[in-house]
Amino acid sequence: MPADLLPAAVLFDMDGTLIDSEKAWDESLVGLLRWLVGSDTADLTPEARAATLGGSLATSLAIVFREAGVEPEPELVEQGRRRLVDRTGELLTQGVAWRPGAQSALRTMREAGIPAALVTNTGRYLTETALQQIGRGNFAVTVCGDEVPRGKPAPDPYLRAAELLGVPAEECVAVEDSPTGVAAAEAAGATVLVVPCEVAVPAGPRRVLRESLVGLTPDDLAAAMHRVRAGV
Repeated sequence: MPADLLPAAVLFDMDGTLIDSEKAWDESLVGLLRWLVGSDTADLTPEARAATLGGSLATSLAIVFREAGVEPEPELVEQGRRRLVDRTGELLTQGVAWRPGAQSALRTMREAGIPAALVTNTGRYLTETALQQIGRGNFAVTVCGDEVPRGKPAPDPYLRAAELLGVPAEECVAVEDSPTGVAAAEAAGATVLVVPCEVAVPAGPRRVLRESLVGLTPDDLAAAMHRVRAGV
């Protein structure tokens, strides 16, 4: 594939896309809910779970407080934030599985000379914990949710990653698993390769759906960009 037909960069989401960390987030979110309501059996509704996928820490906290029926007083929200971050960090440290094909996809892009960015709504502290497993060397740049004015579904994280890489977002392919992340990448103007994890993601004009990252090649990325630009 000629170099001028390849994307300028690949922008990878983290949770649910590269690593199967959504289960860790789910456990810590349920733990927070149970702490707030004082019950060991309380659980998030399926709708609430789905709403937290790919979201920012602030969004997830607001959803749990709403589910708990507890007024989000600033001091209590800060206590909840610390509990959520600490517990999720513990779970990530214990080890998180790669999503199918993700590790080889990163290696393939590196060998092809295509820069990769990690673009996540997760804050820097937890991202650094995850990067101990994922490998910082896989990415030219990393952008976290607490380093931009607005997290996903706003385009800010993807626009910042493209800026740091020195390339237009429109010439990049973003790899995402959630509706929230897909909306952010689309708003930034990137082609979006959608690899669903926990929830289904509907088709859209800038989206190319793929079952998994297994066998992903640079040619696949070029084909995705072509399909989006041609409106196929």
